[in-house]
Amino acid sequence: MPISPNFTSVLSKDWEINFTQCTPTGFLKYTDLCNILQLTAAAHSELGGISFYDMQEFHQAWVLSRMRVEVHALPKWQDVVTVKTWINSLENSRSVRALEMYVNGKKIVGCETYWAVFNTQARRPEALALPYEHFELFPENRATSEGFSKININHEKEAVFEKIVYLSDLDIVNHVNNVKYLEWCLDHVDPKRIMKQEVKSFEMNFMKELSLKDNVVIHESEDDDHTTATFSITKDDKTCFALELHWK
Repeated sequence: MPISPNFTSVLSKDWEINFTQCTPTGFLKYTDLCNILQLTAAAHSELGGISFYDMQEFHQAWVLSRMRVEVHALPKWQDVVTVKTWINSLENSRSVRALEMYVNGKKIVGCETYWAVFNTQARRPEALALPYEHFELFPENRATSEGFSKININHEKEAVFEKIVYLSDLDIVNHVNNVKYLEWCLDHVDPKRIMKQEVKSFEMNFMKELSLKDNVVIHESEDDDHTTATFSITKDDKTCFALELHWK
């Protein structure tokens, strides 16, 4: 689709939190938080003419490579949240996008995302085939207090779980949706810690795509002072995904 007449380089979009997105405590799930952030990014891309629909003409799609989320508070059922998004950098096949979530004018979440342009036929990264110069970039306006960091996978003191990829795990790009990786890992966290909103921040690194019927192993470890939990997902002993959770 052409660039929308409503396009601006900074988008603000409202979302109402519905009951299907909440835990039994009535607060937004961390997985649905990520979904809302990414849907806002998708809406901005659509207005700017670089959406999935636009990119499919060239067999391209945006895929998430890294995501850092800092959580000050979670919205609850029936809250109306405002998500603001803008692009920090966009060059060739890579882009860094910032997102912030607000309730009643108060910032409650900051997020930084790193995206790659992916050829959905060749299954590899490549340069964006669409014009994007109309996006003003804001390299100094960061949404998080810390940037991306290396996730150190500790293979000592590790718990291991096995998983098979099902159809319900896949998205329109025909691979496991990025939020599913987070969901698989959080399912192995003490539910009380999730219900009490003890997650201060988390960072995800997506390294290799997974497909239908893949057999994967989920690895979990926690540091000695119980402030950080680290997960990795492997296939054939190769790491496909890493997650680092920081507790309050």
